[in-house]
Amino acid sequence: MRRLGTLFLLILFAAGTAAGWLAYEWQTSYQGYSGEAAVVEVPHGAATRAIADRLEQAGVVRSALAFEIWSRWHRAQSLEAGEYRFDRAMPMTEVFNTLAEGRVWTVTLTIPEGWTMFDIAGAVAKAGLVSQANFLRAARNPAPVRDLAPNVPTLEGFLFPATYRFPHRTTAQAIVDAMVRRFRQAWGNVTRDDPPAGNLNLEQVVTLASLVQEETPKEAERPIIAGVFTNRLRLGYPLECDPSVVYALRMEGKYDGDLRPAQLHIQSPYNTYLHYGLPPGPIGNPGIPSLQAALNPARVDYLYFVANGSGGHSFSQTLAGHNKNVQRYRKLIERDRQKEENEKGGQPTDRPRGAAANPHRHTSGSYR
Repeated sequence: MRRLGTLFLLILFAAGTAAGWLAYEWQTSYQGYSGEAAVVEVPHGAATRAIADRLEQAGVVRSALAFEIWSRWHRAQSLEAGEYRFDRAMPMTEVFNTLAEGRVWTVTLTIPEGWTMFDIAGAVAKAGLVSQANFLRAARNPAPVRDLAPNVPTLEGFLFPATYRFPHRTTAQAIVDAMVRRFRQAWGNVTRDDPPAGNLNLEQVVTLASLVQEETPKEAERPIIAGVFTNRLRLGYPLECDPSVVYALRMEGKYDGDLRPAQLHIQSPYNTYLHYGLPPGPIGNPGIPSLQAALNPARVDYLYFVANGSGGHSFSQTLAGHNKNVQRYRKLIERDRQKEENEKGGQPTDRPRGAAANPHRHTSGSYR
């Protein structure tokens, strides 16, 4: 009888010791890795024991056994596959919750309005998500928008500008698919609240919106510029949109940040100086204000516009009036150039900067 009592006490002691050990392992913060962070990849279909071993080997938990026991105790919750980043000491229960809730390591990526697929490719590569080449390969395949825009040559225009959170390990296709999904949502909202007033189809509206987006940073001007382009389309005038030429140059890897008069003759279907009508597809990815402007252009009589030196534009109905505005703009450029030279002690600059960097920017109709 005494032996049974002793055995019972030993069992109680062992159970208490195990319970205490488990409580300590589960609740005490631990960091067994050196450096800023530990990264653990949980494969799809991985067993709990295999996941626990990976966490222990990475120094995220002290005991794989304790983690496995906790996980099996909470077997109603599954552990999500993905890549996880741990950058501080934390209790095992928090590690478990991180995996159970699928809080995978993500990268935040913000795409501004008007960025092209070339700009986005550079950003995703810089963020360490995918290479520029892989992104461009996916962006040049228009299959995800065939139902919306069957004739567009690429996904340009449908990579909606927004802030995204992508898993650190992702694919170029997953990135473009997320951006196209966001475009579909935005397009649905815009057309529901602001149905189109013209007779352009979806891909033409997005193409027009991309031109408008690139021509002015001022939202208030966008419906007016959309109205100018709409008037020129109706009258059969070439759009003569400088950003379309810039896009043509970028497609061929020939744009160096400056647009020169000789380049306005580049042989490209995107060159709206040489080809009438809209280009074959968008030249960037417009935001909601530009889409709204293209859907409902302002009813104006203007056919021309040119930069006014103050961030906006001067509009005119006739070529004669436009040429006067162009001359006024060029005088502002020359004044700025002279001012810069005077500030540099009379030494000529290598090239004008700021507004003078390209006197041909935003001069629709200047070269007709």
